[in-house]
Amino acid sequence: MNLESALRYSHTLLDQVVQPGDTVVDATVGNGNDTIYLASAVGKNGRVYGFDVQAAGLAATKTQLVLTGLSLQTSLIHDGHEHLLKHLPENTQISAAIFNLGYLPGSDKSIITHAKTTISAIKQCLQILQRGGLVILVSYYGHLGGKDELRELQTFLHQIPQKQFQVLNYQFINQQNNPPILFAIQKR
Repeated sequence: MNLESALRYSHTLLDQVVQPGDTVVDATVGNGNDTIYLASAVGKNGRVYGFDVQAAGLAATKTQLVLTGLSLQTSLIHDGHEHLLKHLPENTQISAAIFNLGYLPGSDKSIITHAKTTISAIKQCLQILQRGGLVILVSYYGHLGGKDELRELQTFLHQIPQKQFQVLNYQFINQQNNPPILFAIQKR
């Protein structure tokens, strides 16, 4: 057995809850890797809502979705994840959401996620999360502003009521260069 990276472990956790036909959210589309993974997991009868503020990432993701035959079950939205409830149909329930926090690799490092908008989006996801569902956060915090976001995020996560949710923290603690931290919130 090998311990999984935070990103790989996020998919291991999602594999346990995302089923064909589900509705899910990719709150930070970026290069589209999670969007493609989720679109495959929910199948043709499911729906993925993907959000990003960077049009270039959405365009590249759209191309990949078309090439992989996964575009029909995916809605890509050029908006911040803090506005996600404005874009989802009323009474939507999700089985999962994933956030990759930080900046888009290979792009403008000044465009980063921020605690205020991230926490707003998490709260919205928790409102529509079905019982047993997961909200996954992978925090890449080694950039300017990253540690501030991480600190505020951890404060928020510690305050989530344990009677309604359980929160997991998965982190390698003996690695250099700020290894990513995975947080998983599951609705009881």
